[in-house]
Amino acid sequence: MGKELMALILPRLAQRLNRHLRRYQAGEMSDSQFSRHFEGLLQQQYAWLANQGIPELDAALAVHAAVLVLSEPGLKAEAEEEGLPLEVIEYRALLTAASDIADTYEVEERKVAKRLSRLVAAYLE
Repeated sequence: MGKELMALILPRLAQRLNRHLRRYQAGEMSDSQFSRHFEGLLQQQYAWLANQGIPELDAALAVHAAVLVLSEPGLKAEAEEEGLPLEVIEYRALLTAASDIADTYEVEERKVAKRLSRLVAAYLE
């Protein structure tokens, strides 16, 4: 699993997320509606990957990595707001994702964080 899987999921996720973001920014959705739509979108992408024969853990890693990649502008804004280096904010986001995956799949958080960071870095190179 690597760039190829990210190349599959990123456009699918980005297109749908962009549609929801535009509706949210236009005031057509509340915070809670956007959160529900976003959660549903992630579940759809996960299910799509599973239907493509991708193992559950790999699918979860790909979806979370895609979210991290797509969150880059927001992470940059957060770093500026907090006066912290971008790497600190990115690392926090990565650890949050790793913790979520580790809890769900009962795997070691450190190993998940390593795999996530490799996936994100490989895609961004």
